[in-house]
Amino acid sequence: MKNSKSLYAVTLIMLTLLAGCTSSGKVSSLLFSPSDDRALGKQVSEEIAANPQEYPLLSEAQYPAAYRYLNAMRDRILASNDVDYLKEFAWELKIIRDDDMLNAFATPGGYIYVYTGLIKYLDNADDLAGVMGHEIAHADRRHSIKQLEKRYGINLLLSIALGQDPSQLAQIAAQLAGTGAILKFSRDAEEEADEYSVKYLADTEYACNGAATFFAKLLNEGKAGGTPEFLSTHPSPKSRVSDINELASKINCETALTNETGMTYADFIAALP
Repeated sequence: MKNSKSLYAVTLIMLTLLAGCTSSGKVSSLLFSPSDDRALGKQVSEEIAANPQEYPLLSEAQYPAAYRYLNAMRDRILASNDVDYLKEFAWELKIIRDDDMLNAFATPGGYIYVYTGLIKYLDNADDLAGVMGHEIAHADRRHSIKQLEKRYGINLLLSIALGQDPSQLAQIAAQLAGTGAILKFSRDAEEEADEYSVKYLADTEYACNGAATFFAKLLNEGKAGGTPEFLSTHPSPKSRVSDINELASKINCETALTNETGMTYADFIAALP
């Protein structure tokens, strides 16, 4: 028994040392697999769909033009060579109708939610692409699952992903959605999400520093210290504008606004309620 416990301890230490990336360079977490991320994200998405009062989702059947525009933007970003879990994650998009909420969030496994308030606040497609790239990075770099592992522990998360502990779903959904108990990311996670937003957009026709122009607007309008919660924490918006633009200059990616053909960002906003 003593030897068995020692072997378990050594194994756990080795797994801990290996946590952080796989042999392929993909981000990993201790014992929680990408398929577990997706299962948990699906559970959370079902919880969100079952709560229309707090999350009034727009129907894709009722607003097909808006979803076509947003899904096309997502697909262009996901085509980046820097997205690790393109095939493993769901990458499903939902629009939440709330014009007062400047927010977007992504659950584990690539379920992405964007509020109408954020869409209507932004000036152009490049700004929204910058925010979407940021949220895709949170999912793809597995930031949410790392935070949830710290808060809940691996065993509880696995039981929820397997549908064995539905009582915790509402609380986790609230944390991931940025309402109620907010799941705040670390400074390193926010900086990495900004970095990967630039890298993703560098492979698209969108301005690769789209997230920076959003921060700049927040600063100019004096909103950097308030909403949106998902982008107003540390590091400061001012330093993030500088860091994003510095990286864009370093990798020499395109920063001119995209010249949209067909449906424009203004058309997209007009297609919303």
